[in-house]
Amino acid sequence: MHLHILGICGTFMGGLALLARAAGHRVTGCDANVYPPMSDQLGAAGIELTEGFDAGQLGIRPDLFVIGNVVSRGNPLMEAILDSGARFISGPQWVGENLLRGRWVMAVAGTHGKTTTSAMLAWILEHAGMAPSFLIGGVPQDFGVSARSGESDLFVIEADEYDTAFFDKRSKFVHYFPRTAVLNNLEFDHADIFPDLAAIETQFHHLVRGVPPSGRLIVNGADDALARVLARGCWSEREDFNLEYGWHAAAIDEGAEHQFDVRRGDRRFGRLTLPMAGAFNRANAIAAIAAAHHVGVRPETAIEALARFQGVKRRLEVRGVRAGVTVYDDFAHHPTAIEATIAGLRHKVGAARILAVLEPRSNTMKLGVVKAALPGSLRGADRVYCYGAREGRNALGWDPAQALAPLGATAQTLPDIDAVVGAVVAEARAGDHVVVMSNGGFGGIHLKLLHALAAREAQARAA
Repeated sequence: MHLHILGICGTFMGGLALLARAAGHRVTGCDANVYPPMSDQLGAAGIELTEGFDAGQLGIRPDLFVIGNVVSRGNPLMEAILDSGARFISGPQWVGENLLRGRWVMAVAGTHGKTTTSAMLAWILEHAGMAPSFLIGGVPQDFGVSARSGESDLFVIEADEYDTAFFDKRSKFVHYFPRTAVLNNLEFDHADIFPDLAAIETQFHHLVRGVPPSGRLIVNGADDALARVLARGCWSEREDFNLEYGWHAAAIDEGAEHQFDVRRGDRRFGRLTLPMAGAFNRANAIAAIAAAHHVGVRPETAIEALARFQGVKRRLEVRGVRAGVTVYDDFAHHPTAIEATIAGLRHKVGAARILAVLEPRSNTMKLGVVKAALPGSLRGADRVYCYGAREGRNALGWDPAQALAPLGATAQTLPDIDAVVGAVVAEARAGDHVVVMSNGGFGGIHLKLLHALAAREAQARAA
């Protein structure tokens, strides 16, 4: 079958394309911006890409158009598809019907930690010799790709609650029908499509309804929103984590956040020294261990795997060191995740200075729904630089300087990326750690910072 994928360079749709190609389909696709690294992965797989969404692509005449949720009404190619009566389907529905049916699906859902937990789970299964397939919304460093067709019937998928497509406003994950479902946490996000937390809880309820009676829910028992979801109905086995009667991380001592005993109630399975610190990463690890146990992986084996887990790109990923300053890239774009990222970095660097650089880019951020929580989430940083575009598609509908006023002189708001780079480089000194947080490319700011720091160092040497 020939598939033509609209929005192919997104992580999910690009992963879909790679898996479809591996399954023997002919795959082509288009996107508004065809760019690395996804374009390189797709090209290497022999997938032909077209820049833009011109209606002329209707002439490609594929057997099926697969539509990503980046596509909306008014898109010229989509309008032509609708007019022509050509067959089309959403990306998540195609995945559910063509890649997941008949497989043991292990879905990881939650507001935070989906990508990391999915990567941890896939790595545990790989270490245990179970060769899983996976489709993850990021690139696990242990695999180097976001999607892979494995040899077993196990399929790990990141279960996103965002909407499926412009013609299907249900969450993506309702198409997956997992046998093992991890519910990591739940709070309000995606304010562009959900009016309130209760609406997201309803979507999670729909996910739970699709788990078979012989399936298992791995639930963060300490999360009130998830408790409300499960109170509406649970038809499967349930195991809790983050509570002492269930799966939990037992602290060794207060100063060793990355080292803990893995326990299930009173039973101890072993000690895990996780390569990354922070409460969220501990919870992610415990959830992955509990999920892997459902398919027969001994917790001791899972502990061995996670001790060597290399993490996920864009999760406190070091992009380089120049002039003694370390620059990190992180995907954090919600106050809860921002606070966790800074806390994890603080544990790593101790008393060294942290310079936090933030792009409020997500739709929830742009709407200003969580702006009141931003100062608290950034208090762990020594300096804060916020990119506050006043015009264009990245412009905010609120004043970030006003929102960050409680931080006083610690915080600056700057109107363009070059100004942010200039301010950070003027302040940074050897031993500092600059963490850049955005759910987008942020205009290539990471390399700009590194180049500017290198130029400053060269200038100082020449003086």
